[in-house]
Amino acid sequence: MKVSEFDYELPSELIAQEPAEPRDSSRLMVLYRETKRIVHRIFREIVEYLEPGDLLVLNVSRVIPARLYARKKTGARIEILLLDRLKEGVWRCLVKPGQKVKKGTELLVDEELSATCLERGEDGTRILEFQPKNDRFILEKGKPPLPPYIKKEVPLDRYQTVYAREDGSVAAPTAGLHFTQELIERLKEKGVEFAEVVLHVGIGTFRPVKVEEVEKHRMHEEYYRVPKETVKKIRETKKRGKKVVAVGTTTVRTLETIARLPEQEEYAGKTDLFIYPPFEFRMVDALITNFHLPRSTLLMLVAAFAGKDFIMEAYREAVRKRYRFFSFGDAMLIL
Repeated sequence: MKVSEFDYELPSELIAQEPAEPRDSSRLMVLYRETKRIVHRIFREIVEYLEPGDLLVLNVSRVIPARLYARKKTGARIEILLLDRLKEGVWRCLVKPGQKVKKGTELLVDEELSATCLERGEDGTRILEFQPKNDRFILEKGKPPLPPYIKKEVPLDRYQTVYAREDGSVAAPTAGLHFTQELIERLKEKGVEFAEVVLHVGIGTFRPVKVEEVEKHRMHEEYYRVPKETVKKIRETKKRGKKVVAVGTTTVRTLETIARLPEQEEYAGKTDLFIYPPFEFRMVDALITNFHLPRSTLLMLVAAFAGKDFIMEAYREAVRKRYRFFSFGDAMLIL
């Protein structure tokens, strides 16, 4: 299957530059997989599509201020994106421009913080050792790791879900950005259940697909955890014949990863699960997601869930109806 099959035309003015205010006022496209019906709503109206006993599964990972700006001793500017903490003060990073940072290169963030490149990874990442070796201090110097297509400054708390709790992501699980505390309360009052997972969004989620054939792409590993209480709630929901609703593609990948493991009380590990059509979904019954970049692994995942032809038609419809795209854009509910 060719990556070009997941391409579509998107006018640049439809790329959302700032989030909707309030969060739940964004638009919602509802897709019915079986009947191929499309309905246009507002996100807060999602309450009407969920039933008592349905289970919404949230990724509670928090975005860290992972972007740093540094200079070489020559004065050349270098952008650093923190990816994985290897140990206190030592991080796997992306650097830009990469060719300027070799083993031994020293980088000055400011008068108080510097870093030395210890090694270069085969995947183009760099291992940087910071001085002082204090992660809290390093992150205090960081800025929100907004995607490159967002040109406006947005504070970190607005690139964060209202339920984010566990530090570790370098990009927001954006489907959750549409929820307010009030909307969550309304859903709970209706009898909708909630459960939590953690998947720390890393380079694997947003790195572009550079191969021609979908099957040849390899995802980077990302850390996930599914606590006992969530495993129990999922099994009870399935037993009652209610829907397990994944909030976001990161939640889908987490749940479908554990669906392929031997039964356990709780799960933790790293996943490189790459979901593309055709794919047998064993755990997720419905999906809340955003509108994703052309040719991306995220678009391939939703195409696997909704059907490739149907999802590409829905995206063309979204362009016609002037939906807002990508991280701060509108949402989709696939039933």
